[in-house]
Amino acid sequence: MSSNLNQVKTMANMMASGETPEVLFWVGCAGSFDDRYKRVTQSFVKILNKVGVSFAVLGEEETCTGDPARRAGNEFLFQMQAMANIQVMNGYEVKKIVTACPHCFNTIKNEYPELGGNYEVIHHSTFLQQLINEGKVGLECGGEFKGKKITYHDSCYLGRANNIYEAPRKVLEALDADLVEMKRCRTKGLCCGAGGAQMFKDAEPGNKEINIERTEEALATGANVIAAACPFCMTMMRDGVKNKEKEESVEVLDLAELIAKNEGL
Repeated sequence: MSSNLNQVKTMANMMASGETPEVLFWVGCAGSFDDRYKRVTQSFVKILNKVGVSFAVLGEEETCTGDPARRAGNEFLFQMQAMANIQVMNGYEVKKIVTACPHCFNTIKNEYPELGGNYEVIHHSTFLQQLINEGKVGLECGGEFKGKKITYHDSCYLGRANNIYEAPRKVLEALDADLVEMKRCRTKGLCCGAGGAQMFKDAEPGNKEINIERTEEALATGANVIAAACPFCMTMMRDGVKNKEKEESVEVLDLAELIAKNEGL
């Protein structure tokens, strides 16, 4: 692991040395345990370290937000998980949270307040846009993605649930790439098929899975890269690309990975 990643401190480390980080980076289950999404976590950490943002993670004190439990109908488990997380974060007097997962973002931002967890919660697409606006990243015009066709898949929990459509696109525009939109995008975007705890159950009877339909729309744009901003979406779109045997020609990358690659991180 690079020295860049060894610089990640936990909230416990920071508190012990009398420091208070500017932001808590909420890694999420996928960012912690999914082999593919760990690379997104690493890319985002490299960006945070490059621009000098003071941040920390909860480490082993972080548990699932409870989103899948609530979506699947287990309200009791959701409240148990949520209360445990809120107790930890309030103990550290956390004020500002950034996360790369729209599901974690939506749950902590919109559902934790009713249980006593009140924080400023920012999705990493918005955070990256802010860094670009401040001139801290995204200045490598003519980088790796210049002129490449990129299509962006809107996450339901980021888009329709929280009305965040422009930030991810502003991030992609900073790459000097050719952003090509799918027929169904923004408010009319098609779900990848994983939300609402659908990720964890078998598909229902039908003649085509949703992620295959969505992947076909992405491939129809002629894009070299399908940009995602959600671990669930990334898994579903990658499975779709694999199903279509396009792995050699089409990459599925997170916004943080795109920026990190463009910055040479």
